[in-house]
Amino acid sequence: MILNDTSSLLTHLRTRRSGRPRDLIEPGPDAAQLRDIVTMAARVPDHGKLGPWRFVAVPTGARGAFAALLRDAYLVDKPDAGRVELEAVDAFARQAPALVVVLSRPRAESHIPVWEQELSVGAAAMNLLHAAHALGFAGGWVTGWAAYSDRVRDAFGGAGERIAGFVFIGTPRAALEERPRPDIDQLLSVWTG
Repeated sequence: MILNDTSSLLTHLRTRRSGRPRDLIEPGPDAAQLRDIVTMAARVPDHGKLGPWRFVAVPTGARGAFAALLRDAYLVDKPDAGRVELEAVDAFARQAPALVVVLSRPRAESHIPVWEQELSVGAAAMNLLHAAHALGFAGGWVTGWAAYSDRVRDAFGGAGERIAGFVFIGTPRAALEERPRPDIDQLLSVWTG
């Protein structure tokens, strides 16, 4: 039986922070590390063993095509978009060394409620961040308009799928800042019957 090193796991859980994708630089994970990250991401609760998620890596060499896809999709909805907006769309596509698109693909025909499947997708995306952190990288999980664009979704999946987010991974340019955390006393209650 393998015993977990609880001290390092607890330290990991207490210290993991998201990195702003625009602040993540080289080095990013290599192909083997990215495969390992995705393998760990898939180790989540999955009622019915449905695998209601997929991961699509967008390598550095495809970032120009990704930027063009985003630009075209953006212009469909906002044909009068200005230079600054389009530059932001381009910057989004090119930030951080690694990018994984996380897709939700619920199995509607299953007896497992779609809600449970969607929770599993969220857990998989969170595990991507945990795995990246554990390997010495930082990650940022973002959505934005592109995650809700059918045109963008269709480039990565099909009509039955949704983009759960874009997970950017790399090395933080500077130490990650702690952000305000919720007051646990406001979140935790005790049910007494």
